[in-house]
Amino acid sequence: MSPEGTMSVTDPAALIAAARTAAAHAHAPYSRFHVGAALLLSDGSVVTGANFENASYGLSLCAETVAVATASAAGRLADIVAVGVIGGMIGPDGLVGTDPVTPCGRCRQVLNEAAQIGGRDLAIHCGAGTGEAIATFALSELLPHAFGPANLGMV
Repeated sequence: MSPEGTMSVTDPAALIAAARTAAAHAHAPYSRFHVGAALLLSDGSVVTGANFENASYGLSLCAETVAVATASAAGRLADIVAVGVIGGMIGPDGLVGTDPVTPCGRCRQVLNEAAQIGGRDLAIHCGAGTGEAIATFALSELLPHAFGPANLGMV
């Protein structure tokens, strides 16, 4: 869990700030594209993750997947209520880029698993490498007609 303390689902800027802090710890020597994710849990605590690349590119891990796996390992998968994601190329002064970064398709599917298990449509707050721009989406907007546990009769 994160030392950022607690926050609320109505504070996307704080969630993006936690994701930005996580992005600073990304291991992205190949793409130089750092991504950070912050998951807000139902009790206001935050779990973060950063992308982790591998020389065998297919084995790389996305920031959102790292954060969701961390929440799951702590028994908190169903407690995820909102997500903050930020990313951009790394420059000499940190992240660069002005367009908000959204989760990739794989991460949308992983987030959907948590959303369906938790019985909620997650708020996804997407930030840019630089600047204050935040785009907010419901997960169902980013992944319409999702396949998940409900399709298997699990929730």
